[in-house]
This record gives sequence, C-alpha cells and structure tokens, in this order.
Amino acid sequence: MRALLWFKQDLRLDDHPALQAALASNCLLPLYVLDPALLQFDEFGSRRIGVHRARFLLESLTALDSALRQRGSKLLVVSGKPEEVIAQLVGQFDMRQVITLDEIAPQERAVLARVREALGPVPLRTAQNNGLFSEAELPCPLDQLPTVYSQFRTLIDARQYVFQPQSAPEQLPPLPESLDISAYGLPTQSQLGLGDALSLVPSAFPFSGGETAALARLRDYLWDSQNVRTYKETRNGMIGSEYSSKFSPWLANGSLSPRRTAAELRRHESLYGANESTYWLWAELLWREFFRCTLQRYGQALFEPGGLRATERAPQQIDERFEQWAHGRTGMPLVDANMRELAATGYMSNRGRQVVASYLVSDLQQDWRHGAAWFEEHLIDYDPASNWGNWAYLAGVGSDPRLKRTFNALKQARQYDPQGEYVSLWIPELRNLPENLRHTPFLLQAQQLDAINYPRLERIPDSWQRHLNEVA
Repeated sequence: MRALLWFKQDLRLDDHPALQAALASNCLLPLYVLDPALLQFDEFGSRRIGVHRARFLLESLTALDSALRQRGSKLLVVSGKPEEVIAQLVGQFDMRQVITLDEIAPQERAVLARVREALGPVPLRTAQNNGLFSEAELPCPLDQLPTVYSQFRTLIDARQYVFQPQSAPEQLPPLPESLDISAYGLPTQSQLGLGDALSLVPSAFPFSGGETAALARLRDYLWDSQNVRTYKETRNGMIGSEYSSKFSPWLANGSLSPRRTAAELRRHESLYGANESTYWLWAELLWREFFRCTLQRYGQALFEPGGLRATERAPQQIDERFEQWAHGRTGMPLVDANMRELAATGYMSNRGRQVVASYLVSDLQQDWRHGAAWFEEHLIDYDPASNWGNWAYLAGVGSDPRLKRTFNALKQARQYDPQGEYVSLWIPELRNLPENLRHTPFLLQAQQLDAINYPRLERIPDSWQRHLNEVA
C-alpha cells in the first residue's frame, strides 16, 4: 500500500506510532506542511509562531530530513493549507492512505477534519498522540479523572506503568519514483517573513532543534552529567542551561518522545536509585500529561475568557500596561528581565513564567488570554495544553477548585535572585545600581530613573511593603 506520512508536532523517527504503522507500506511519502495561517495575527494581536519558534522548527525539520535521508527517504516540506496540499499530493502520487498522529487541541482537530473531508474516499488514519498514555491506558475514563493535579498524580502513581518505546527503523519504504525532490526544499526564516533570531545572547537554552540534539540532551542530563539527581534543588534557577532538564522544547514539537523520556528516567532510577529529584522530573512529565488530559476533556472551553470555570471573573481589560509587560517595561525588574529574556531567546524559566503570568493577571489586571497568546508566539517550547492550561490555572479559571495562584513578585525576586544577578543580566540599565537597589529601582528619585532610562513603577502593591526593607 502506498502511504503519505504527515508529520506535524512529531518531528522524530524514534518511538513514532504513525511511522511504525506506515512501515508496511511499499511506498512512503513523508510530508510536513507549513501552514501560512500560523504566521497571521490572531484576535489577541499575536502570531501563532514567532521568530524563535520558527528558527527551532526549521532546525528540527532539517534534522528530520537528514534522518530520513540516512534511511533512504526524504522529507517534503510544502507551504499551504494542509487540506489542499495533502489532497493534491495524494492524487499526484496515487497514495492510498494518509497516516498521522492524532490531535487533542481544537484548532488542530479542526485541521484534521478538513483534511479528512478533502481526501474523500482515501482514508486518514491516526495513531496514538504525543502523550505519555493513550486514552485506553488511563486508570479511568477521561471524564472521571481528577481535576486537581495532586489527585491526578496520586492516581497515576498508584499504577506501575512500564514504558516500551519503539526505536527508529533502520530503513524506510522508498519514495514515489516520479518524485522530483528538488522541488520541495526547506524555506529560510527570511522567506517566512520572520527575519533572523538573535544568537549572541546568554540563553538558558543554547541548544539546537531536532531529534539528534534532543537525544543528546536526554543522554547528557540523565547519564553523562546526571544533573537529574539534583533537579529538585536547582529547578527554580533562572541562569544557565543546567538548572533544569530543558527537555520541553523538544517535547513540544515532538523531536523527543515523552515515552522515551519516561523510559530512560526509569532506567536511570533502576541503575542509580530513585531520589526526590528523579521523582520531581517524573512529576513534571505528569503535569504535562495532566494538562493534556484537561484539554482533551474540555476542549474549546480552555480558551474562553472564563476558562473551565465560566462563573469565575477573570480580568478582561487590555490597555497600555499589557504592552509594557510584553516588552519588559513595567518598572518591576524581575518581571521585565524575564520578558526581555523571552523576547531575546524564546525561552524563560518555569519560575519566571509563574511570576510574569501572575503579575499580568493579578497586579496589572489584564486579560490572561493575551498573555497566553503572547507566550504562544514567542516560547520555543509552546504546547497548547501546557501553555493555556497553566495560564488558566494562574488566572483562577482552570479546573482546580482552589483560588487563583498569586505570586508576590518582590518576594520572588528576593528569594530566587537575591544578588540581582538575573535582573542585571537582562536589564543593563540596572547593572550599575547598588546590589540592594537592583530589585527596587522604584525607590530612586524620578530624575535618577530618567538618567538610567528605566520606567517608574506605577504603583507599589501593599503586599510588597513588608519585603521592601529585606530587599532594599
């Protein structure tokens, strides 16, 4: 049977259920479709993919093409609407089926539906998606899963899951004989209208996209450096590449299999013993799975103003304070430093994400969906379930019945950047200030702030008062 293998957010050959299903074909056409809709501005004024995500995507596609070539195949990259591109190629090369991974997010599921309709009698077959578990492997039906993460984790931990990821095949079925591979080259970032990403910046994620880089990082973190063994102690860091696993960008675009990650973590624990840190990495994988199950269960509701708790009131205003937040000009150094790091590198620490999201929603009273959309455009590890699920949780409109999570930004600064190292790294205006003022420049006189070209904080929250003496 002649098959078209449609890659989406699964840019790897290792542990790839759709690829495994396609191996029985006597002719295989691997395809990735660059949908121009990703580059258009949405209702929140953001694009679905920005300069850093585009760079990481193109690196990942280049790596995938190389891996396919080593196995006697090649990746076709075509720009256009998936339903039109795929239907045209199926007709041109007489493909008898299309195989791809399943989707859980509403927009992606809508694309699948349009492709299925465009194919007519040609079947579109979907394999297990990019989660740790298939729906059948969950301990109970999806609509009966706990809506609180800690309860979800307890339920999963009560079962001893064994992960058996399938290795990449050594050889692939041949391409169609009439295929002119020179007609399907990978576009450059400039051709996508996104320009080039900056490179000479101190990114906490100084890695390349693609499966080779992903597996190298997995090997280093779990086996060579074994930094996983101190993950719990370092995971709230904000400077450097080693404070956390950094697996998330590769997991997000599918260059790394979550099942491979879990299997290697279990293998590490069997050889070196489990500790709190190895468990906390497992717990982070379960957060990812929890948000995926939440999205799969509630669908479009997760993207609405009231989230999953439509009776709750979340701020829906948007004004100049959002722009100040987005561009790192709020006057709160820890928030501004994180937002500038995001703009310069496409990455931000987990601690930073919680702080800036809480600040936008709770302190600036801005619409949380605009923050989520800004992250979608800029984060190289953007994943719809984790991103929108976490924002809804912090805005108090997620599935968790507790009140929204509010972070005191000044307390966070004092706790996680006590010497002001991080804010000095990303806000050069503050480097010459005394260490005790780097988190509190709003205590300076107006003319002093003007002299260093740093914005004045509009209002000092009451909750900061008791921390001012400790920081200033």
